[in-house]
Amino acid sequence: MRVVFYISGHGFGHASRAIEVIEQVAERRPRARIAVRTAVPAEFFARARTTIDLQHADVDTGMVQIDSLRLDVAETARRAAAFYTTFPDRVEREATLLRQMGADLVVGDIPPLAFAAAAHAGLPSVAVANFTWDWIYGAYPEFQTLAPDAIPTISRAYATATCALRLPLHGGFEPMRPVTRDIPFIARRSVRDRRETRRLLGIEDARPAVLPSFGSYGVRLPLDALARSSRFSIVPGDEATLRRHGLAYPDLVAAADVVVSKPGYGIVSECMANSTALLYSSRGHFIEYDVFVAGMPRFLRCREIAQEELLAGRWADAVEAVLGQPSPPGSPRVDGAGVAADEIVSRCD
Repeated sequence: MRVVFYISGHGFGHASRAIEVIEQVAERRPRARIAVRTAVPAEFFARARTTIDLQHADVDTGMVQIDSLRLDVAETARRAAAFYTTFPDRVEREATLLRQMGADLVVGDIPPLAFAAAAHAGLPSVAVANFTWDWIYGAYPEFQTLAPDAIPTISRAYATATCALRLPLHGGFEPMRPVTRDIPFIARRSVRDRRETRRLLGIEDARPAVLPSFGSYGVRLPLDALARSSRFSIVPGDEATLRRHGLAYPDLVAAADVVVSKPGYGIVSECMANSTALLYSSRGHFIEYDVFVAGMPRFLRCREIAQEELLAGRWADAVEAVLGQPSPPGSPRVDGAGVAADEIVSRCD
């Protein structure tokens, strides 16, 4: 059984949930051979328990980010125009590669190239995502002037998917609607003792522990001033801390009382799965943001902080306010990785 995953290089959320699915596939089929084609840095996959044939490839263009809170829409459209102008050649090359690899199935989160190449190679394909790129790009008028062919090309590629597994807090999926089914959240949950993690990190007083989390793109924050706060403590979230203590990022989320971030699928699902409150700020004009703001209160304690307050380090009042909110009445299912793996395995049997 040979499964090839195509993972968007935009941020880490796509890769983090894809790894969860890969681990579940490997549990069900230990002899499965898994390949991943992506531009996500190799070190992000270093903690995976499953052996992965990691292949660096530009499989989509995502969004161009100035930092975690600011987008460059015009440059995003220009890069998409260049990528999708050459799309037929890319599809041909990928289909040839899939045949050479002896692939049985393609899984995409959520590059259009995955599904077009699979169809061209005569292979089934499974989409796993909470949004589609034609839906994201459709919110920007710049695409009509700078990349008029990109969205139609993306939609046609999505329409070739054999199956689409749609996660909660979703948008798009119109081209795949006939083959779409909803699945639970895919979320990374810490398996470590929270008290032990806090001890390792030096979180030992009664102040709320706050984890700033701004992913691969980062944002400039007054961390020295935040560290001097008498009303909360800062959880170190750098890679050196993780390596030194043998921790995974969900362990930090579980150890924190509050995560401060922008709302994206990865951090929202991890806060939800680890019962951690979320203090979030706007990420600019990104249509997914509105979906998350509307849906998040059903699943976790969350509260917006204005970008001015965020960047100035004036967090204390908002931290105390979000911790004072009642917990949501119920907990959603977070076994989506297993549900997705069952679907993937069934299509290879």
